[in-house]
Amino acid sequence: MFSNRVAWKTYFQQTIDECINIGICSITIVSIVSIFIGAVTCIQISYNLKSPFAQDFLVGFGVRNMVILELAPTVMAIIFAGKVGSNIASQLGSMRITEQIDALEVMGINPTTYLVLPKIIASIFMYPLLVILSGSLAIYSGYLAAKFVLTMAAEDYIYGIRFMFEPYTIQFAIYKSIAFAFLVSSIASYKGFYVFRGAVAVGQASTEAVTNSCIAILAADYVLTQLLL
Repeated sequence: MFSNRVAWKTYFQQTIDECINIGICSITIVSIVSIFIGAVTCIQISYNLKSPFAQDFLVGFGVRNMVILELAPTVMAIIFAGKVGSNIASQLGSMRITEQIDALEVMGINPTTYLVLPKIIASIFMYPLLVILSGSLAIYSGYLAAKFVLTMAAEDYIYGIRFMFEPYTIQFAIYKSIAFAFLVSSIASYKGFYVFRGAVAVGQASTEAVTNSCIAILAADYVLTQLLL
């Protein structure tokens, strides 16, 4: 991806465009999923803490840990693979079957550098920001659910969020999000770049990109959890 490059300003503009397509255009779906995930997680934790010895602040404590460690980076990665990964694979696949990639090769431009590199850079840069947005919305929606649905004191939920907080968990979520972004963008780019069997293969490449990305995300989640925690 780093050989036979064109002017760097070309990659800058392409990367900005990909950041808009990958990050800005994904805010709506990420926000909706995060809001409901946070609220549902809060209600389920409260349901499973039906004990006279369980204090209310444990609900906020559980929501915080589940959202930061697993739900925000991993569940959003599945959504990211379904939306962004399929889009990347179908876009590159369409360019392959319409011979646009071949035209770049004839012009002496490395198509991998010109087409794939901006997508990977934009994914690595934008997905951690989406994870931060997702975690913030999920925790806040859990607060609203605790206050208005469970009639829990807001102070208890906030105390649970602050209770025994370990800042490294946020770093861990960012590390995972960077790895997931690279996996999704690279796998989707590979599947779309090597489509050779006609228009029908574009849909198959998009499906394979999402499926393989989900498997890679879950495997990487396990490996990173073992290594970093």
